[in-house]
Amino acid sequence: MKVRNSLKSLRKRHRDNRIVRRKGRLYVINKTNPRFKARQG
Repeated sequence: MKVRNSLKSLRKRHRDNRIVRRKGRLYVINKTNPRFKARQG
């Protein structure tokens, strides 16, 4: 899990990446390739 300032560039790296909002934080999650994980906030 990486903590990043901007998640938009990270989301473009894989086509299955999703931006999800949980508990006031933004997360990038990927079901098919779980190494793409990041949060912001």
